[in-house]
Amino acid sequence: MIFSENQQTGFPTSYKEILKRIDAVDPLKYKHSRNYINGAVSYLSPYISRGVISTKYIFKKILDNGFQPREAEKFIQELAWRDYWQQVWIAKAKDINQDIKHTQTPVSNTDIPNAILEAKTGIVAIDTAIEEFYKTGYLHNHVRMYIAAIACNMAQSHWKTPAKWMYYHLLDADWASNALSWQWVAGANANKKYVANQENINTYCFTQQRGTFLDIPYEAFTNMAIPEVLNQTSPFILKTPLPKKRKITIDNALPSCVYNMYNLDPLWKQDINANRILLLEPSCFDAYPVSQKTIDFIVDLGHQNIPNIQIYVGEFSNLQQEHGVSHIFYKEHPLNKHYNGIEDPRDWMFDVQGYFSSFFGFWKKCKKQIIY
Repeated sequence: MIFSENQQTGFPTSYKEILKRIDAVDPLKYKHSRNYINGAVSYLSPYISRGVISTKYIFKKILDNGFQPREAEKFIQELAWRDYWQQVWIAKAKDINQDIKHTQTPVSNTDIPNAILEAKTGIVAIDTAIEEFYKTGYLHNHVRMYIAAIACNMAQSHWKTPAKWMYYHLLDADWASNALSWQWVAGANANKKYVANQENINTYCFTQQRGTFLDIPYEAFTNMAIPEVLNQTSPFILKTPLPKKRKITIDNALPSCVYNMYNLDPLWKQDINANRILLLEPSCFDAYPVSQKTIDFIVDLGHQNIPNIQIYVGEFSNLQQEHGVSHIFYKEHPLNKHYNGIEDPRDWMFDVQGYFSSFFGFWKKCKKQIIY
């Protein structure tokens, strides 16, 4: 999976409703329709990204619901992409913020085309999707690829700035999946670039548009000049609208479970009596900004599903100093390296870890653990 899938316009935050969505997944329909904008995609990526559910849990539920591994293999493989990107992030750390395999070329700017920001590319399917994206935090997988191809391979923008723009607005914001996927499109994380012409977009988005800058045969992309509509670019500043810092109450006789935007698992440590703290670190959100919609989604997931959770806006070190928090549990994640305490592992779908230069090398190892 090149980009993580998202959902349609409704994103319920109650755990009960999220579990219903897992039960509604049909891997067979997914296999045959996933590339179309109305395809039977899972609508689960915001919850996987936020750590509410794991790929392993979904994998097990698919099998429990009677689907055989062979018939569900395409869907299982798509789940494995998510774990793969995370393994690359663990192995490469901050290196995923740079061209990871090849230098992107040509690069004419490090901004983003105004036409993308303003949903005025002239490609009807793209512009409509961007307008909806701002409202919902949703983009179909194929549309993400189309936008990245236009930004990187037509406008010659370096991938990082437009990738941060997309991450900012996504409810399923996952920096590994997002950054490495943009690099895949731009040729910085693959041996060739991804491009799509108007015919491709018309097919999967059910449009009949002609005469656009993408209405060309594929061989014409090789020597394509930057289309006039993409010439104007802008730098921009993304800032996370964090909640105001409020007083929290800590019982130092109890252990503390620290949650964050990548771990909102309602079942984690639910059997122990503990302080439960949703940590929103300004330094993390300065480095990886997200929108008000995403912050609201994170906070709602916490309040809906984790009893007595309290929000702490501040750094991990401040939490320790201000409240004397010492007996701490947290889940492993690349952005948690500075945490102190007892680190719990994430629930991986397969017992395959470490860096693989390609997904299919990773998948080959994973596939050996599936009983067909």
